[in-house]
Amino acid sequence: MSTGIIFGNRILDVAVIACFAAQFYKVFSPLFKGRGASWVRLFQTGGMPSSHASTVVALATSLALLKGMRSVEFAISMVFSSIVLYDATGIRRAAGEHAKALNRLVKSIEHKDDFEKIEANFKEFLGHTPLEVFWGCVLGLIIGIAFRGYLLG
Repeated sequence: MSTGIIFGNRILDVAVIACFAAQFYKVFSPLFKGRGASWVRLFQTGGMPSSHASTVVALATSLALLKGMRSVEFAISMVFSSIVLYDATGIRRAAGEHAKALNRLVKSIEHKDDFEKIEANFKEFLGHTPLEVFWGCVLGLIIGIAFRGYLLG
């Protein structure tokens, strides 16, 4: 395999392309709802589709195409992907829900006389719904397969 752009590794190139594709979609998805593009979304977590999912699935797909599904590399990528996908829909989503509850709690008590004003505003948009992860997985699979020629080049 000839060298790629990122650290000379074509598999990393495909994974980064999958991540960027998901994030880039998030920039322009507000246009479908009659709003303007949101360039800040290029660097934020959460939303449709999951860039975490697209990245790890593109990685696993690339390894499956190059090394085969019986390879050690593919097995490692599958375990890694499972952990990332679980984290995106479970732990990080729960953390976002906790942040939302904390923000509401802070707003409800900050006007009381006995409490010191709290300046914290916790980030609520952390994790993903199962649907966002599903479409991220689909995107990662499509990109991995679409770049098969590049990977094998």
